[in-house]
Amino acid sequence: MKKILVIQNKRIGDVLISSVIANNIKKVFPQSEVTYFVYDYTTGVLENNPNIAKIISVKEKELKKFPKLLQTIARIRKEKYDIIFDPYSKFQSRMICLFSGAEYRIGLKRAHKELKLPFYTHPISFLEHRSKNCGKAIEDRINMIVSVFDLKEPEYAPKIFLTEAEKNYDRIDSLQKPVIMLGILGSTPQKSMPYEYMVEIIDFITSNYNGTILFNYAPHQKDEAQKVYEMCQNKDQINLDIYEDSIRGFIKLMNQCDLLVSNEGGSVHITKALEKPTFTIYSPYVNKEHWCSFEDGDHHDSIHLLEEKPDLFSSFTLEERRRIEQDPHSLYKQLTPEMIFEKLKPFLAHHLNNHGT
Repeated sequence: MKKILVIQNKRIGDVLISSVIANNIKKVFPQSEVTYFVYDYTTGVLENNPNIAKIISVKEKELKKFPKLLQTIARIRKEKYDIIFDPYSKFQSRMICLFSGAEYRIGLKRAHKELKLPFYTHPISFLEHRSKNCGKAIEDRINMIVSVFDLKEPEYAPKIFLTEAEKNYDRIDSLQKPVIMLGILGSTPQKSMPYEYMVEIIDFITSNYNGTILFNYAPHQKDEAQKVYEMCQNKDQINLDIYEDSIRGFIKLMNQCDLLVSNEGGSVHITKALEKPTFTIYSPYVNKEHWCSFEDGDHHDSIHLLEEKPDLFSSFTLEERRRIEQDPHSLYKQLTPEMIFEKLKPFLAHHLNNHGT
């Protein structure tokens, strides 16, 4: 039996996307045991996946401490993994690979300033461009497998596996339909559109559709979410009481909602894995090609400033570029609600046409 480890010490969306490695490597080695090594706050997107036997979780700040890293290296080496996949490919994961003793150490090649050491037996280059609608981040991870092993008919879509109890979640049964989840804040300031713009979107939805708006945000963003709420016009259609502060909680809640409109982030990838419609507002600082999975202009649609204004960056002077770097909202302010509505209105009409006012 092959023992396989996947190292993905990054955010929620990255971990969910990397679950395609487990789903596909089990096709190559059906009797294998697949373990994931991830940050503790991301494990929820992997739970109940039948292709994943074990999850090793670690606190992000702890792993960056050298003594903890040495302990982790020793632990991984003791497990005697046969194959390690490292799509993370940063210092900690490369060191784990180097000393793991695994026969196959498969990692994505990055430009590093450190000494060139044989971290990987199979260093895999990033693809130059995406060729499928699953997004380049997923394609790169599938390419890690097919570059080394014979994988027939890859499955590109990440999956969320719910328990029967989670499928029967009933907290929103009494709410006015449709129930629309709004990701009102990004995981970082650079991924969050200006509050006043988000409020215009909320006001448009509540003015044109009977239903209930739910807010999604990280637990530490509660005060910021309250600020957005206070700025909204139709507060009676916004329910702040129904909120889940864990990944599994959000998963079972989102599974009962009708659609998601959100800043780009992990919630979008979760919702796509649940096969619910999504409209994503990309930060101008995010490379859309990497993360725009399964967008077809119908079930999943999105907007990115540089698609609307492709010559924007080239028109900046050096002084303007420096100012933008110091003010992360400079570009976001150019992604106006009017611009967003050009795509959002037909998306909402298509999915909510039976729920209009």
